[in-house]
Amino acid sequence: MRKEFSAGIERLALADDKLVFITGDLGYNALENLQAIMGPRFINAGVAEQNMVGMAAGMAYKGFKVFCYSIAPFAVYRCLEQFRNDVCLHNMPVFIAGNGGGYGYGIMGSTHHAIEDLACLSGLQNVNTYIPAFADEIDPMLDQIVTESRPAYLRLGAGPKTPEGAEQQGTFKHIVRADSSAAGTIVALGPVAANVLMALQQPTLAGRFDVYTATNLPLHLPPDLANQWVGKPMLVVEEHVSIGGLAQQLSVQLLAQGATPSPFVSLSAQGYPDGLYGDQKYHQQQSGLDPANIARCLGEMV
Repeated sequence: MRKEFSAGIERLALADDKLVFITGDLGYNALENLQAIMGPRFINAGVAEQNMVGMAAGMAYKGFKVFCYSIAPFAVYRCLEQFRNDVCLHNMPVFIAGNGGGYGYGIMGSTHHAIEDLACLSGLQNVNTYIPAFADEIDPMLDQIVTESRPAYLRLGAGPKTPEGAEQQGTFKHIVRADSSAAGTIVALGPVAANVLMALQQPTLAGRFDVYTATNLPLHLPPDLANQWVGKPMLVVEEHVSIGGLAQQLSVQLLAQGATPSPFVSLSAQGYPDGLYGDQKYHQQQSGLDPANIARCLGEMV
């Protein structure tokens, strides 16, 4: 999604001279177009993420809207205090863009993974997090981020285009409609939705499940949508730890509305079960987020 993100920022920067972009010394072969068209509004803060966010907060206080870019773990964990204290508590228009959410940076190991990022950020004051599952969601999300002008986090990964006919419902997007033999519901977070779609290609599963993605945390669950899920099997799939992630936040929303799926099954990032590192697919398989295991879980629900 880096190319779509870069093109989207270029579009916004050309339309708004109050837009500033700061990179933490990352984005080579992806952000050169921004450096060329933004001039002094494009800043390389170096490997100094805490200073990057502090500087962004100061610029936001002076009327600028500021994007801060790095890979997700550096953009989130290294400057969490500055984002909380300088940005969120003052409701400043500073927007963190983190590339490679989840296990996106694979073999580079745990220091380069972001599997607790949404838990860290979605509970902060005034913040909204955006989790695109598909590449063509970047532009509308960027538009919303800039329009709202409040603290935000955009979690980038690698995803295909949105399936045709998708419909937004609160902070959920209905991307696949089940046929009359519906067996239940799947709710996915981010690009791991592609693994769900692959699992549903099995003949015994095709057309049996409604599929939704969660586009934002904290969640907004419309009551009519919650009521559709009462008593039906639900599988939640997320490349994020269970604590503070989609399944935990969704279960609270459902219980508050008296709408309980049955059963409620959660697949989430399990960290490093065997103590080894590999590519993103390897870590997804270790956590049971691969298409084969998703299909197995769904088969048990049919």
